[in-house]
Amino acid sequence: MAERLQGIFTPMLVPLDEHGRINEAELRRFVSWLISRGVHGLYPNGSTGEFTRLTAEERKQIVQITCDETRGRVPILAGAAEANAKETIEACELYHSYGARAVAIVSPIYYRLSPESVFAYFREIAQHSPIDVTLYNIPMFASPIDVPTIRRLAEFEKIVGIKDSSGDVAFMMRMIATVRPLRPDFTFLTGWDCVLVPMLVAGCDGGTNAASNVVPELMRSLYDMARAGQLEQAMKLQNRILELFDVMLNQFEFPDGFRAGVEMRGFNFGRSRQPQSQAQQADRAALKSVLQCILADTGLVEPPAAGCGLRTGNVNGDKLEQIVFEVMETLRQKGML
Repeated sequence: MAERLQGIFTPMLVPLDEHGRINEAELRRFVSWLISRGVHGLYPNGSTGEFTRLTAEERKQIVQITCDETRGRVPILAGAAEANAKETIEACELYHSYGARAVAIVSPIYYRLSPESVFAYFREIAQHSPIDVTLYNIPMFASPIDVPTIRRLAEFEKIVGIKDSSGDVAFMMRMIATVRPLRPDFTFLTGWDCVLVPMLVAGCDGGTNAASNVVPELMRSLYDMARAGQLEQAMKLQNRILELFDVMLNQFEFPDGFRAGVEMRGFNFGRSRQPQSQAQQADRAALKSVLQCILADTGLVEPPAAGCGLRTGNVNGDKLEQIVFEVMETLRQKGML
């Protein structure tokens, strides 16, 4: 039996060069850096990796580079969602040949399907895929996969787990209670960073967490502490991750906040393929300073050159406070105050 999927899997961001093409050298450097920082696995072509903004050929290239650079050091859960079941199965075959451990397949997007249609879609894939399949439930973007449907799909040997990005702890508990008696080997992963500890306590096996692009060390520590039953310490760290996650997720256009965070760790990720207005670009610069101050509290990055202003917990207020602080500091350095 293949190794069970568990731990922290990074839904990898994709570095782009000045022409908007995949920056292979930086991607390889990023892959090895994540592994060296302790993540349990890698997840190319996830939502954080902006898979819908890439071509089918680029998605293949990303998985191939990731598998080649990883060299078996950690398992790879490759996003294989394409426009229809036929193309998705072809991606499954290709990623299997590259050496991926399993694929993650999102429920059909754009058309809102009934539970029976969702079941038929995954059944078709399960019956023809040469590689293990992880369901991907992200109801804010795709047809939801309900508990009865997950229960039915768990009867297929090739379907080995589910990644749930609803953030709903009760839903996770219902899935585990329904499926685990039937399939003790079935893997449950959460895609919602800010409830990782509660999800682990509820019985899930790990997470595919966007914040692990930026602070892989902290996400690994969070997982280890929760697994060791050090819940008081784990919840303290969970609350720090919550502040960081909320800023990166809610204050930037997703996933640009995570891209900004990775840049602070020493990588050049270029611009996203989603164009931004001048107002958004100016706001991003101000938000980056706030984000850098939050990251500096972890000791993983240096604070901004001008230092950090008082944080209130209100991001808009913090952003204004940081702007004023930096302006005042510049004036002081010029001897104007």
